[in-house]
Amino acid sequence: MVAKTLLLRQWTSCLDEEDWFPPLEKVLEDITLEQAIWKPAEGATNSIWEIVCHLLFYKKRFLARILGDKANEPQAENNDATFQLPTVTWQNWEETKQEYLYVHRELEKILAKPEYEALYKEIPEDRSLVIELKSLVMHDAYHIGQIVFLSKMQGVWPEKRSF
Repeated sequence: MVAKTLLLRQWTSCLDEEDWFPPLEKVLEDITLEQAIWKPAEGATNSIWEIVCHLLFYKKRFLARILGDKANEPQAENNDATFQLPTVTWQNWEETKQEYLYVHRELEKILAKPEYEALYKEIPEDRSLVIELKSLVMHDAYHIGQIVFLSKMQGVWPEKRSF
């Protein structure tokens, strides 16, 4: 199996196709605003929405770098700043989810392009496209696990799922 095929399968499993963990699109579909901002009483845990903002930040930054769009590359003072929420409203929660889905799918379109050599193109301020995409997949899987755990802590994770 070539790297491109493997990456495409992994990329898809992070968003909308079950593999060893549930895909993020399904995990988030029934999360309410209250559940999205909930945090356990103790510990330094981010909320579901904060985690989605963090994932979105890195995907938007990577997409801007691939496209050579420095003007629209998101900036953050440090990693902690990537977890910051916009104004807490139901509409902003929905917009965050939709933007995440859009950016993930735009990166998937780039990965699916037939120019195989492009996978090894160096991305400004990053490693090659193939290495960065692999890292983003692992990053997604890690944080999807956190989101599932936060859902379970709130008692909103169904006992039986279709995925």
